[in-house]
Amino acid sequence: MEIIDKALEFEKRKMKSLSNSERVEISREAKSLILELNTIYKENKDEEIMDLMKRLTAIKRKVEKRLNMQPLP
Repeated sequence: MEIIDKALEFEKRKMKSLSNSERVEISREAKSLILELNTIYKENKDEEIMDLMKRLTAIKRKVEKRLNMQPLP
């Protein structure tokens, strides 16, 4: 399962001191990984895949929360 390996590698990446364009890229990559994992999950109903999707979603939300913050005046 190549997609699972990609997702685990994505999860281990460092997410500190990112530019806005890097955050957008990470958010899009996380979304595509989650959607691909979801298609596998629909067939197998494997709880490990669901847990991986939940962890990726948490990372995605954290990055997007930081992206959508308004800068201080």
